[in-house]
Amino acid sequence: MSLASLPKIELHHHLEGAAPPELVRDMARARGLDISRIFDRHGAYVFADFLQFLDIYEVATSVLRSPEDYARLTLSVLEGAAAEGVVYLESFLSPDFCGGRDLAAWRDYLHAIEEAAVRAEAAHGIVMRGIVTCIRHFGPDKAREAALCAAETAGAFVVGFGMAGDEGRGRPRDFAYAFDMAREAKLGLTAHAGEWGGPASVRETLADLRVARIGHGVRAVEDPALVDRLAEAGVVLEVCPGSNIALGLYPDWAAHPIARLRARGVKVTVSTDDPPFFHTTMTREYERLADAFGWDEGDFAALNRVALDAAFCDADTRAEIAKKLEPADV
Repeated sequence: MSLASLPKIELHHHLEGAAPPELVRDMARARGLDISRIFDRHGAYVFADFLQFLDIYEVATSVLRSPEDYARLTLSVLEGAAAEGVVYLESFLSPDFCGGRDLAAWRDYLHAIEEAAVRAEAAHGIVMRGIVTCIRHFGPDKAREAALCAAETAGAFVVGFGMAGDEGRGRPRDFAYAFDMAREAKLGLTAHAGEWGGPASVRETLADLRVARIGHGVRAVEDPALVDRLAEAGVVLEVCPGSNIALGLYPDWAAHPIARLRARGVKVTVSTDDPPFFHTTMTREYERLADAFGWDEGDFAALNRVALDAAFCDADTRAEIAKKLEPADV
């Protein structure tokens, strides 16, 4: 079996961040919007650093203005992910971009996304679940509004709550109320940390937000005691190597710490984060990891078992996905 056809689970994925550039250009053109500055001469997204990436991300997202736009986006993204062998995808969905955190509007957007996910599952076999995500640099008050949207729509499709955005803005404890709301709604919890904020941000996020998973988390490797704690507690890191390298966190694949973290007993998974922004796919992530660390199909199967155990979906969905991970000759 090739790495391209290997069934894959992805847990760290931003829906808007997966928007193909051509789709964004088409939507902008239809609305008479000039967003040419976010593309290079080849038509790809262009940015110089993480903060500019956040700006470009929000410009690209600004063309998505209706539930119908999000339905179209979801279908396109899931078709592309399925072509890379992804059988289960948890995607970050932000009420900030879907109706401005207005609960009634959020329900309309969410309904459109979920309907599109059902259509994609029927057509391509890929299962999607949503993790409602607040935006850190929008502040704690807006995070509470996003958490209310999450709590009010928690269920079979909305299975988690998380936080993305500029890790340098605020402290994890500032967002504890929002995470407490989501916890009371029995949602799985994750938060971006240990990407730009260093090991201290991972420690604070675990202490103040009590999450089961950390988005990225790779800079924990700089603190051996923290690595031991992550391994002992079974905290899962949603690692996105291609994203880290594209943004300059590490110079190349060989320097990326995912293999060191895994060797120390930390539970790691592999995801694309915002695939077209970072010129990656799940297959490309696997191929580059295989080249850098000699990982084979057995290693990737083990990573997918970790991801399946860490998924926020219900038991029935987990059992169905487990069947898709079984070797074809079993």
